[in-house]
Amino acid sequence: MTDIKNIKQKTIELIDDLKAVCQQKGLGNDGNEYKIITQVFLYKFLVDKFGYELKKLDIPEVKKIKEAGEKWEDEYAKLTDKQLDTISVFMPAEVPMLKPNQLIASLWNQQTKGEIDVIFDETMVEIANENLEIFHTLSADAQGNKKKLPIFEKITGFVSNESDRPQFARALLDKLNKFSFEETFTEHYDFFSDIFEYLIKDYNTAGGGKYAEYYTPKAIAKVMARLLVGDNSNLTNQECYDPSAGTGTLLMALSHQIGEDKCTIFSQDISQRSSKMLRLNLMLNGLVSSLDHAIQGDTLLAPYHKSDDGKTLRQFDFVVSNPPFKMDFSDTVDEIKNKWASRFWAGLPNKTEKMPIYTCFIQHVVNSIKENGKGAIVVPTGFITAKSSIEKKILQKIVDEHIVWGVISMPSNVFANTGTNVSVLFFDKTTGKTDNDKVILIDASKLGTEGKDANGLKKTFLSADDIELMVSTFRNKNVVDDFSVAVSFKEIKEKNYSLSAGQYFDIKIEYEDITAEQFEAEMNEFKTTLKSQFVESHKLEKEIENQLSLLNFGGQ
Repeated sequence: MTDIKNIKQKTIELIDDLKAVCQQKGLGNDGNEYKIITQVFLYKFLVDKFGYELKKLDIPEVKKIKEAGEKWEDEYAKLTDKQLDTISVFMPAEVPMLKPNQLIASLWNQQTKGEIDVIFDETMVEIANENLEIFHTLSADAQGNKKKLPIFEKITGFVSNESDRPQFARALLDKLNKFSFEETFTEHYDFFSDIFEYLIKDYNTAGGGKYAEYYTPKAIAKVMARLLVGDNSNLTNQECYDPSAGTGTLLMALSHQIGEDKCTIFSQDISQRSSKMLRLNLMLNGLVSSLDHAIQGDTLLAPYHKSDDGKTLRQFDFVVSNPPFKMDFSDTVDEIKNKWASRFWAGLPNKTEKMPIYTCFIQHVVNSIKENGKGAIVVPTGFITAKSSIEKKILQKIVDEHIVWGVISMPSNVFANTGTNVSVLFFDKTTGKTDNDKVILIDASKLGTEGKDANGLKKTFLSADDIELMVSTFRNKNVVDDFSVAVSFKEIKEKNYSLSAGQYFDIKIEYEDITAEQFEAEMNEFKTTLKSQFVESHKLEKEIENQLSLLNFGGQ
């Protein structure tokens, strides 16, 4: 039986060791450190995954490899080209076909060579190029030009002192040679989501660039996925989309809830860095087949995922998003208006205004949901009570057209790197709803436990019980005092389209039934108490006057 706690700790130690190697060469918190850490981590993962799948093959070519145990790489190196070709036919499509010289054992055996850094880099590039058809993400510009981005690049050159690069490569190989992922391959989301979160935690601070602002806590991702998908185990061929995917937290939770083998992931994100991390996340979670749909590009200016006619947006079964709230896009807003005015039915901000980019993503998400599909988006809590401008037009549409399904307002600091209070807005395009159908509004602002995250930032942590309370209340549309209400579309319109649960809570006045005699007795007691307080107040006033007189006399 696999000791998950132990292997998780060993995996975390590997990440720490790789970061320590970078720090020793002056790359700690360097802009390129994340490239080194994530690439080396992925290289080790793929080598071990290849070995794991290789030893599962029931063909003569791998008999001696299975018998070799931990020395399987040495035995693999003895195979002929013909035997390697035979193996490649039987290997699963989601596993890269690696040559003997591309394995860690081969690099380890060459570590005494002075040019080991060059050998290391060339090996990475060779693996990437030979597996480019499967292992890549796409970059798309505003004109629709596409470019495949390889999984690996040269990394030892990030060490500025050329003479230190061979030692740097040896140090990395040393850490990789002492660790194996093989015990983890029976695990998936629950294991690798924690590992991935730890792997990128130092690169998700507010200073990490545009992508870092909208990294989503796993607890919120889990709530969104459970409510959108439910417990339906009969789903097949589901298409899931995130137009502001970041590192993929929302999509991973959604695919896990559906079943990784029952869905295809589609994504787009403007950040190169987060797109690379998303690619890693897909591979760790067994979603290699979705890599071709992971796009790096500007969703608002150049949406990649379009319908067959190339003119309208493609629609999906499930759409999720945690867009940037404050990212300035004034440089492109005019071009977006010229190219895509019809997409943004509530309008686009003007350059002279604040640039609430999230309003564009709300409209994009609503447009991207199939008929009878569902979606969810994280928004600033202030949006749900908006009284004017684009925000109000969005609220009117999603209420008037019965698209809004519910809202959960989250606790403060549930995102450690932003002070903005957030709510999750849920959509359901199921047809046939009436004005009297209910929308569930939840004020979860009092849930959670305050603490600090791994980077020392103040954060509110949601427990499993907190998650369960939100999910069960939402699903059942339970009405709970000072926590949740279920209101009709008609009632929302009467409240000027407010989606804030607090505005629908009843004002309760506590009272107690008493007899006339009891009332008279309490009033007499009240009068006596009040009279006594007046007497005491008068005495205090006299005492103060006397003290002031003495002070004045002393001053003379």
